[in-house]
Amino acid sequence: MRNIIIEPLRQPSIEEQKIEIVERKGIGHPDSISDGIAESVSRALCNAYLEHFGTIMHHNTDEVQITAGESTPKFGGGEVLKPINILLTGRGISEVDRKKIGLDRIAIGAAKEYLKENIRNLDVETCTIVECKIGHGSGELRDVFTRRDSAPLSNDTSFGVGFAPFSETENIVLETEKLLNSQKFKRKYPAVGEDIKVMGLREEDEITLTVAVAMVDKYVADLEEYIEIKSILEENILDLARKYTDRDINIFINTADKYDEEKPSVYITVTGTSAEMGDDGSVGRGNRANGLITPNRPMSMEATSGKNPINHVGKIYNLLANQMASDIVKNVDGIKQIHIMILSQIGKPINQPKAATSQILLEEGYKIEEVQEDISRIMDEWFDNIGDITEMLIKGKLKTF
Repeated sequence: MRNIIIEPLRQPSIEEQKIEIVERKGIGHPDSISDGIAESVSRALCNAYLEHFGTIMHHNTDEVQITAGESTPKFGGGEVLKPINILLTGRGISEVDRKKIGLDRIAIGAAKEYLKENIRNLDVETCTIVECKIGHGSGELRDVFTRRDSAPLSNDTSFGVGFAPFSETENIVLETEKLLNSQKFKRKYPAVGEDIKVMGLREEDEITLTVAVAMVDKYVADLEEYIEIKSILEENILDLARKYTDRDINIFINTADKYDEEKPSVYITVTGTSAEMGDDGSVGRGNRANGLITPNRPMSMEATSGKNPINHVGKIYNLLANQMASDIVKNVDGIKQIHIMILSQIGKPINQPKAATSQILLEEGYKIEEVQEDISRIMDEWFDNIGDITEMLIKGKLKTF
């Protein structure tokens, strides 16, 4: 019998609160690049472990540090003077029962492949230095991960949180970055780099979006074209936002720009990321597990990217809580808003949490007694199938940032 607690959420719904702040750091932001690399390295190691040892061995690659390079961007195309330095650290098993794998080679390869796939204008071989300092360990196939008859044991006493559904502002912020970083949009507007940050502020019925977009200099001839691209971006963002809200919308793009004709100061880059010229990055300093930073909502400070997907509850419980919340809102009538909190206890099975709490805000006319059985059932089903989270992570089907 699991300790599942269902209680009313006694606060105004997110849409009824006067002020709401939402942020997303796009895939080209140095913090998000760190997250993406960390998760790619973990996934690559998981697949290597399965191939060579038949099971996933202990590892954590959630310590990636990006030290910015140096560049001289200019209209028509500049150059990178000093490469971006990327340091991979953490721990991993490189030898099992005297059989070894090339852990450093796998990690560096995964990091470079991620950069090539996600930062289009970054020459990975000449503009980055990827260094691997992941600690090596040895193990045996009697590891805790390989116990087939029971769930893995929690590696820590930690918690995960999730909520649903997203508010209008949350959807707009998330989808704005997705649109601008979509392949279709990049093909049409190649000047738009991957380093995009969207900050949303809702003041009652007015939403203000402040968007930072790193432009790629070789696709921008002059200041006039730069201003034109900003205007196009504003139109596209406004069209997208109108799909989610009837509230008033204000959009500001690259607000630090100065249009001095002799010496303009605008946000152009050589590669599409500010990591080329002074902006460092670290894992866990950006988006939470649901892809957003939401101070109006319950949040965990735990970094999810790069942690092992087997028993690291700081990763699994945050992703699980969000999946649970979305599933409940989708399948149980009357749920206006739900917050989920899951707490582990070190050394205990991950499918037997110390506590799993659902805080429910109901639509008018519904009572908690009418929904708690369905909510409890859905939560139980997710705990029974907690390995699905691991499976989705290994296959790259679940986002961690």
